[in-house]
This record gives sequence, structure tokens and C-alpha cells, in this order.
Amino acid sequence: MDFIDLGIIPHAEAEKIQLERLNQLMQSAAPDALYLLEHPPVVTLGRQGGLDNLLISEEALHKMGAQVVHTSRGGNITCHYPGQLVVYPVMRIEKRTGGIKKFFHDMEETAIRTAARFDVVATRCEGKPGVWVGEGKLCSIGIGVKKWITYHGLSFNISHDMTLFKAITLCGLHGAHPTSLSVEAGRDIDIKDVKNAFKEEFRRIFTDSTVA
Repeated sequence: MDFIDLGIIPHAEAEKIQLERLNQLMQSAAPDALYLLEHPPVVTLGRQGGLDNLLISEEALHKMGAQVVHTSRGGNITCHYPGQLVVYPVMRIEKRTGGIKKFFHDMEETAIRTAARFDVVATRCEGKPGVWVGEGKLCSIGIGVKKWITYHGLSFNISHDMTLFKAITLCGLHGAHPTSLSVEAGRDIDIKDVKNAFKEEFRRIFTDSTVA
């Protein structure tokens, strides 16, 4: 698997890179890839829609320096911004035990173990995808799958500044609010440290369970 740090990159460019790797994988012309990155401010809508959960006008959103993008991932509405770690695994899962459900579970588990390395206890919440600290959503997950190859993935809130979330009803879940690793740890956490920790935990979980 290739581990690739894209830095801060617009959503459209990152999606293009994912789709290029996806096509290569379908032709067996490249290894799996894990892309780690940040996005400039953007609100994304999944296959379940979510525009009704945008709390301000698109014009007002543009004034905040953000845009609205429709994507092919699962899930509802969420947002991305610098200071949030976005992880896109483009990988074959046909031979993984448990298929898509296990892949989703293992992505959550990677985030949970990563949070633990910064002394933050995160958990799953029954009926609510993603990773939580109490009622605070630490990590959102929305994936796409084509011919047993995944794309899109996970967003992990790291920095204290989560202003953009004020523009949406988080994932369409009324009563839910965002939280971040820095907020829960009570200190500023460097996203570079989180990237390294996430890669290590991802290797542990996925390398040991790649095939049945």
C-alpha cells in the first residue's frame, strides 16, 4: 500500500486523484493507497443528500470562503477545513473478511486507537456512524465502493477551530455537536503527529486482516 500525504488540497483535486487510483486498481495497474490530507473550507453532501441541513445560504457560505460540493460517498452533510485530517483509502476489500461492514468497522477502530494515543477515549455510538466522545462527534465516515474497491473515507477533527460546523446540522443528526482531538485532550495537537499515529494504527489493523 502507498501512503501519500497530499497536504492541503481542494476537494475536487483530491477526488480526481482518488478516481484515477480507483481506475488503476480496477485494471490491476497500481497498489492500494491511503491518502492523508486537509481540505480548504468545503461543505460536502453525500448520496443521502443533506442540503436541507445547510443552516445558512450558499451565498453566506461563500462569504465564509467555503463552497458546497455533491459527492458519491455515503452519508449526509459534513464539512472539511484546514485543521481536520481527511483520510481517503482507495483499496481492494473483496478478499477481506467481513467485506464492507468490517472495513467500515476497522476505519472507526483506527480512529479510536489513534485518539487513545493522545489520551482521548473515543467510542462508537449505536445507530450513529463515526467516532464519538460522549455526544461530541470526533470523526465522520462516508465511503464509496466500486467493484469492491473503496474510495472517499474519513474526516477526523483535530484543531480547536470548528467554526464551519455552525453552518450545518452535523450529518443531519439533530442534537449532535462536533468535537475535536485538541478540545478533548485539552491542548493543541499537531496534525502531523496525528497523521503519523493514524498511519501506524492503520497498518496494524489492515495489514493483519487484509485477506481471509
